[in-house]
Amino acid sequence: MRFRVLGTLEVRSDGHRVVRLGAAKQRVLLAVLLLHVNRPVHVDRLVDALWPQRPPRTAAVALRTYVSALRQVLGLAGRAEPPLLSTVPGGYEIRLTAADLDLLTFEDLAAQGRRALTAGRPGLASERLRGALGLWRGRPFEDVALDPRLEAELIRLEERKLAAQETWIESQLALGHHDDLLADLGALVAEQPLREHLHAQWMLALYRSGRQADALRAYRDLRRRLNVDLGIEPSPPLQRLHQQILGGHADLAAPAGTPPVVPRELPRDIASFTGRTAEIAFLDEIATVPDAAEARGSSPVIGAVDGMAGVGKTTLAVHVAHRLADRYPDGQLFVDLRGFTRGGAPVDPGDALDQLLRSLGVPGDRIPHDPGARASLYRTRLAGRRVLVLLDNVATEAQVRPLLPGSPTCLVLITSRRRLAGLEDVRPLSLDVLPRADAVTLFARTAGEQRVSGEAPGLLAEIVELCGRLPLAIRIAAARLRIRPGWTPAHLADRMRDHQHRLGELEVGPLSIAAALDLSYHHLTPGQQDMYRLLGLHPGPDIEPRAAAALVGTTVEHAGRLLDDLVDAHLLQEPAPGRYRFHDLPRAHASATLADEDTDHDRQEALTRLFDHYVETASTAVETELANLLAVAVHAARHGRPAHALGLSATLHRHLHECARYDDARVLHRTAVHAAKAIADLCDLGDDHLTQGRFGPAAEYFERALKMVGTAPE
Repeated sequence: MRFRVLGTLEVRSDGHRVVRLGAAKQRVLLAVLLLHVNRPVHVDRLVDALWPQRPPRTAAVALRTYVSALRQVLGLAGRAEPPLLSTVPGGYEIRLTAADLDLLTFEDLAAQGRRALTAGRPGLASERLRGALGLWRGRPFEDVALDPRLEAELIRLEERKLAAQETWIESQLALGHHDDLLADLGALVAEQPLREHLHAQWMLALYRSGRQADALRAYRDLRRRLNVDLGIEPSPPLQRLHQQILGGHADLAAPAGTPPVVPRELPRDIASFTGRTAEIAFLDEIATVPDAAEARGSSPVIGAVDGMAGVGKTTLAVHVAHRLADRYPDGQLFVDLRGFTRGGAPVDPGDALDQLLRSLGVPGDRIPHDPGARASLYRTRLAGRRVLVLLDNVATEAQVRPLLPGSPTCLVLITSRRRLAGLEDVRPLSLDVLPRADAVTLFARTAGEQRVSGEAPGLLAEIVELCGRLPLAIRIAAARLRIRPGWTPAHLADRMRDHQHRLGELEVGPLSIAAALDLSYHHLTPGQQDMYRLLGLHPGPDIEPRAAAALVGTTVEHAGRLLDDLVDAHLLQEPAPGRYRFHDLPRAHASATLADEDTDHDRQEALTRLFDHYVETASTAVETELANLLAVAVHAARHGRPAHALGLSATLHRHLHECARYDDARVLHRTAVHAAKAIADLCDLGDDHLTQGRFGPAAEYFERALKMVGTAPE
């Protein structure tokens, strides 16, 4: 059971359910008992509180009834230890601990704060007192109609709160936070215009903030008010403080405090970092922009690095951040926002702000609860400071927007698998795979030069091509070679040549290409997932929206949007407007995911729609779709679809010969011949059975042939 009285009266059960207290007099009874917690309350006082005008003759009996009902409502009947409501000689007593009542928690924390300040530990004092003051939600028992004769007790409680506020202010002054105090302290002085201790703190905070004239004016205003309202002079301590401020006494100087926090949070750079010369130059160039931006008073420069899983976004950003660290002497902040991380949700912006503020030296007790207030304090702390902020693994624009500084003196580097097109004033940098030479160098550095020395350059080039020149895949393959002394590069290449099992080869320890692509896949919508998987069926080198629409069974417009979404998620590439293709590793992943999630019937239907589309459009799209048409014909012939192969052979015959593409024509027509032979073989088998009177088997062979012929020309 938890009782709260520092505001409205509230009782919650151990399950955090609000307990309904019932009648008004029952609430008054509980309030009076809580106001005198752990002290006996005489029956007469309780009767006066419940019936302040004229108690009935049966008041004592009625009181016992209210007490019994209260015990039942609170579940305290029959208890032998706190929380309990006891009958004591002459009255009743409610026994609680600090864990049961916010008032007792407040007093306990306030006492800890006072002791810490006396012991010369202002930081601890500030934390405890902030916690104590945070329990107050308003005036004590503000929703309970209490007997006016209890007003003195309520005033005593508010006096204790005010004393705790003054002690907290002392801790802030001792910590050198006088600037941060001015707004809160000014409001308190306005509420308590005759409280000299508060005015002394107000004058000292003003003086230490470089506002000596305001501090002297505050003293004159208080002295005039005391003379007019009370006919007295300020106390001797306040007069001494006034004289010290007039003379700029050295004793009033702010404490040296701790040096400002300079965060150095960048992860370690990787010694084997390779290539990315143009990308480094781009990011280095934008890092010079804050100087001009600062002169214009504009917003900070934001560089956003995006790319597919494993392309090296974080590695590049960390490498560049280390290069630029000297230009940002006020610190380098780093936050992993876990936008694409196995086993965890993306970091909430409010939690990220809490981490950033603590990194900037803000004590936990001074971090606001409201996310908007946290963002404001974060921007305030960075104002005018040269700080580099690296926000890694971002999920969405909404997640990262509150974490952007407002000062033009800051540089922000963002990494994400998505193109964050919704962020304003961002300098985007999309990472591609490594050039072959850099990829080979990275493989050699990671595996160890001694492990690849003497190997044919062509073999190493083949290995990195089998990795799709993707940095993460290259590091995994090289690490596997490094930790297996019995392996040779030739053995590694041989294992990786198997396209169906290549993803399984690209896994070592916690690093896995399949796992990285799984995370990207699971962040897609169901429609995007369908498009991604089914594209793994496409046999050609690239695809355009009309063919994709046929493959998935949707409209061209919708297919175009899905393709663009996959490009933005860096699961698909768009080398030319309207032309889309897979990187080798996502293609393998899409095919594997398709095999796991879709039935053979669904896959065959999708291929039928796709191949029908190509046969129907071959004559008009031959110039742009020739590579795909040839790939479809070969695939169709080899996978039991001779009708499509024969149809494409007939349609493309004239074009191939007119363009002198004899090699392509030879492959296509040979494929068509094999397809036709397969049909002829079935017909021959049907004839054999027919001539021998075996009509059932004959019919089966002829039906299979007819099914294969489909739309094939005669």
